Amino acid sequence: MNTEINEVEINGVKYIRKDSVTETPKFSKSGYAIIRCQSAGVFMGQVAEKDLTKGVVNLKNARRLWYWSGAASLSQLATDGTSKPKDCKFPCAVAEIQLAGVIEIIPVTERAFDSINGVAIWKQ
Repeated sequence: MNTEINEVEINGVKYIRKDSVTETPKFSKSGYAIIRCQSAGVFMGQVAEKDLTKGVVNLKNARRLWYWSGAASLSQLATDGTSKPKDCKFPCAVAEIQLAGVIEIIPVTERAFDSINGVAIWKQ
């Protein structure tokens, strides 16, 4: 009989054994992340400062990810980048920006960073 416990639930939250989780992508390229905001959209930039109690993140070298293709979700975009860079609409980067209403912060892998920065600047 196997009595090994792999998962527990406390107050409605499930926890799993640390040794059963595969390693997640690390921050690379000096702390870049994809940030999703409640109303301002999605950005990729270097996290300079964050106050999650207020839902505020300050980014440096930030690029708005206005429209993407070639990734099923922001999680895949942050991990793999885009497989369809010509179909993406990413405007130019700004030196810094303060984002409010932050609801998601996803670390960006080196591969994704290079892919996203490889997308031509979209402008009208």
